[in-house]
Amino acid sequence: MVHCSCVLFRKYGNFIDNLRLFTKGGSGGMGYPRLGGEGGKGGDVWVVARNRMTLKQLKDKYPQKRFVAGVGANSKVSALKGSKGEDCEIPVPVGISVTDENGKIIGELNKENDRILVAEGGLGGKLLTNFLPLKGQRRIIHLDLKVIADVGLVGFPNAGKSSLLSCVSHAKPAIADYAFTTLKPELGKIMYRDFKQISVADLPGLIEGAHMNKGMGHKFLKHIERTRQLLFVVDISGFQLSSHTQYRTAFETIILLTKELELYKEELQTKPALLAVNKMDLPDAQSKFHELMNQLQNPKDFLHLFGKNMTPERTVEFQHIIPISAVTGEGIEELKNCIRKSLDEQANQQNDAHHKKQLVNLWISDTVSSSEPPSKHAVTTSKMDII
Repeated sequence: MVHCSCVLFRKYGNFIDNLRLFTKGGSGGMGYPRLGGEGGKGGDVWVVARNRMTLKQLKDKYPQKRFVAGVGANSKVSALKGSKGEDCEIPVPVGISVTDENGKIIGELNKENDRILVAEGGLGGKLLTNFLPLKGQRRIIHLDLKVIADVGLVGFPNAGKSSLLSCVSHAKPAIADYAFTTLKPELGKIMYRDFKQISVADLPGLIEGAHMNKGMGHKFLKHIERTRQLLFVVDISGFQLSSHTQYRTAFETIILLTKELELYKEELQTKPALLAVNKMDLPDAQSKFHELMNQLQNPKDFLHLFGKNMTPERTVEFQHIIPISAVTGEGIEELKNCIRKSLDEQANQQNDAHHKKQLVNLWISDTVSSSEPPSKHAVTTSKMDII
């Protein structure tokens, strides 16, 4: 038995990644024709990002999934200008994409307290409306959770992703000898001795043709769009979905996974990536690993073996390649250290880029201000009498 005392993987059950909600802005208040009073505007419906919030919590708290803002107050003698109706706020997790019924993106919520107006309240009654109020906007919205983890596990079914997670953790994901073990994302955290936490998403296995929405298709690819990094997990002995499909070597598996990502969205290939070569406890694993390393170091020498439609425009350059065995525990500690190191390097690069951008903006600001001619009313020190 492998003991991984420095890491705990906390599993979150009943994971929900999307919700469909009904929203309606409040109706405006009645105007007061005799005195020209205006009714209050109806309340608005906002989607607001909150830390430690999940879509499951939202669904459990509001099972009807209906969100209606308050009605604007009527105009009256004591208050000719009616007060605005109460706004309605929908608390959602950070990392949500909000779309309308037609799939058009309304906006995204990438940090806490980000907010998006999804249904506007109706105007209160006034002269222009013959003092009659307008109804609030009705809108069906879809919430899609895309930011789900620091690291997303990428691999064809049965590559050993669930076995890997059970090895580095106390989680017990379902593991079986058939291909599709993980049918929905398993989300959890790797926790280190110094309390550093890294979130990991074990996603449903890809199959060839996923970009065309075969298998879990777009549902899988949608999730890895906003994981910070990718961890490819491949079986050293290769992969075959069923007796009716072609056998793929480990190298072919990596090329095909890369192609599926490219066909769905090319930007996915620019994400930092690591490679875990699993099942190194199998016979002949070492010789197959050496062969794989030679192919990965010189991929162009082997791409001619693939059909043109199977060859990616660019191959993934892995920051770390780690041979592992989820059965014996070989390479697991090294893998965890590499994951952390890679994420730390990415964070440092992003911080450096942010600081450089700030310096450039400051330099541009100084250049613009210094090039502006002085005001005709400005007095320079050279012309002042210093007493």
